[in-house]
Amino acid sequence: MPASSSPVPFEAAPGAQPLYRQLAERYAQAIATGSLRPGMRLPSVRELCQRHGVSLTTALQALRHMESMGCAEVRERVGYFARVPGRVARLPAAREPEVHEPLAPDPNLFTGINERISVFLEKARRAGPDVLDLGSAMPAPSLFDAAALNRLAVRLLREQPDILVYGPSAPTTHPEFQRAMAHHAMEFGLHLAPADIGATHGNSEAVNLALDAVAQPGDVIAVESPTFFGILQAIEVRGLRALEIPCSPHTGISLEALELAARNEPRLKGVVVVPHLQMPLGSVMPDAHKQRLVALCMEHGLALIEDDIYREFVESPQTRRPLKAWDRPGDEGQVIYCASLSKSFAPGLRQGWMSAGRWQARVQMLKFARTRNMQTWSQLLAARSVDSPAYRRHLTRMRAQLREQREQAARAVARHFPVGTRLSLPPGGISLWLELPQGLSSSRLYDEALARGIRVAPGAMFSNTGRYEHFLRLSCGLPFTERVEEGYRVLGELLARQMDALSGGPGLLCA
Repeated sequence: MPASSSPVPFEAAPGAQPLYRQLAERYAQAIATGSLRPGMRLPSVRELCQRHGVSLTTALQALRHMESMGCAEVRERVGYFARVPGRVARLPAAREPEVHEPLAPDPNLFTGINERISVFLEKARRAGPDVLDLGSAMPAPSLFDAAALNRLAVRLLREQPDILVYGPSAPTTHPEFQRAMAHHAMEFGLHLAPADIGATHGNSEAVNLALDAVAQPGDVIAVESPTFFGILQAIEVRGLRALEIPCSPHTGISLEALELAARNEPRLKGVVVVPHLQMPLGSVMPDAHKQRLVALCMEHGLALIEDDIYREFVESPQTRRPLKAWDRPGDEGQVIYCASLSKSFAPGLRQGWMSAGRWQARVQMLKFARTRNMQTWSQLLAARSVDSPAYRRHLTRMRAQLREQREQAARAVARHFPVGTRLSLPPGGISLWLELPQGLSSSRLYDEALARGIRVAPGAMFSNTGRYEHFLRLSCGLPFTERVEEGYRVLGELLARQMDALSGGPGLLCA
């Protein structure tokens, strides 16, 4: 189909794939058959709209989808051009974000996640400790600088031999930790007073304290969809209701759907978001989106709980500022900032921290009532590490190793998983989010893979809506050994069998 031809506009048939994919695949087929030669200019967004009777959004998504498929390349200020898919084509095509309609609150979707997660975790426990863990979002132990941490720990013990003892007057948060975190936060655009910072037992406790501070049983908390199952569990166990808001793998939570919820749900008290490397999508929220989200929450009086545990894994030449950077200062702030060093520094220390804005005093009261004193040991280890050149070198090495492991994992998916599997390769992080072909079940894969000694994270763990049964999270935290490669091969084999059962014939692989 030459670029100058005028195809008849087409309409979406019932049950058909989205229009932008139909349009992209039509042009991809023209490139594959030689009707469009490599280097030929593709129609512009406006030309696609005129020729095919589609919207600007659909036309732009079609061109971007072709780029992700490897059959189009963009030349800045010139346009899109045809190309023959090469190495990129061996990777599953990245899934472009759908245009989301705002979701109406559905009370039938607010409960049940704890029981579901417990079933998955109990099955994994019974499988034993020797399973190949391709489900957990945690870097391998070899990626942490245990030797440097050990040297620092020895120095601290020599300097303060009573560091493991505390008295009744010991502060909940050590002043040195507060000063160090306040100084560290300046590097990524936060200007916090040391007194605004509270130490926590990891990031999970910070989010839990934030939920307790802003809501009462029966209240509604908006979350991204899909989202980390630990957030859904924390909401449910408190008698709160989780309202799932559509989330884009490129820009994060849908502001339009959130605003609709803010106007129509009187018990909506707050929203929990992961702006950097959202779990499980891997999206990084653009600054303009962050600014609009903070303004929206201020307008409607919503607490904005920012879970920023993955920010240090983002691969970007620019410093990524948290949502808190657009907040009001001090005790007027609408953003509750939650962070942790568990993923990047020392998981076993479970050292987190938070700054709660207008809820700071209530958070401090709740924290002291529950856990009393925080151990000084982990706080000082963190305080004396985060601003050191050694810590920055460690993060640089870790990001490079994780990038290599993600790319190896993506290539393994391309080699072994069925045709139609899609993934987005995120700009950093520890995991991949896959969309399997329609009809396949990641919950069934979970059971069958466990029987073969492999653990994954099925999409049903990340939502109460049932939308993600054919989605899957895979960990990239492990070095890519022969055992890991074999694990991907087995997963592909199990999925191919599911394809066989659906189609009545042998399932094809991506490669």
